[in-house]
Amino acid sequence: MSLLLCENVSLGYDSKVVLSDLSFSVNSGDYLCIVGENGSGKSTLMKTILGLKMPLSGKISMGEGLKQNEIGYLPQQTVIQRDFPASVWEIVLSGCLNKSGLSPFYSKENKKRAKENMEKMNITSLSKRCYRELSGGQQQRVLLARALCATEKMLLLDEPVSGLDPKVTAEMYSLIYDLNKQGITIVMISHDIQATVKYASHILHIDDDIFFGTKEEYINSVKGRLFLNTKEGEE
Repeated sequence: MSLLLCENVSLGYDSKVVLSDLSFSVNSGDYLCIVGENGSGKSTLMKTILGLKMPLSGKISMGEGLKQNEIGYLPQQTVIQRDFPASVWEIVLSGCLNKSGLSPFYSKENKKRAKENMEKMNITSLSKRCYRELSGGQQQRVLLARALCATEKMLLLDEPVSGLDPKVTAEMYSLIYDLNKQGITIVMISHDIQATVKYASHILHIDDDIFFGTKEEYINSVKGRLFLNTKEGEE
């Protein structure tokens, strides 16, 4: 069974449909990039996968024992979130909350996991620093470490390089790609078509005519060629 299966799903707000009849699957180890124009329903889809919204119709199911609260999530940051007055350690450790159940305390295993993920993101030296004092790239590493504390299987990333300079963007993509090679399944919303065709194994293109398939199938499709040429012409 797929790690994530979306069957004939319609999404929207207050019964207003923004996306209809969506079907795709994600297998363990996949790197799925979701592309499409603004307002097409990409972020709404992520929130629905996480159980933060209910689909208007259709079904989203998990396989291999995966639960919604065991998915790591890195949302788009708001200005208020960037100014959050907590230490790096506190933020990363908070990613273990779902694993703590009803206990108000973090276990030794939680703290060990937080330390390991900080090491993976190379932010151990920032442990006592205040989050809002960090650079944009450092903040994203902190949030990625936090998301990793919640999962051993799947990460959902909503525009994880938004607002970062080219050097830091390349570093972030490299980190995410390494995590995928280590066995973490990636589902990422992206407007960066060059990174999409470089790193993704599969592509979901959301608009009036939905495409889902491998990267190679997308590149060779009429939709893929048109979208790639359009985005490259905008740069």
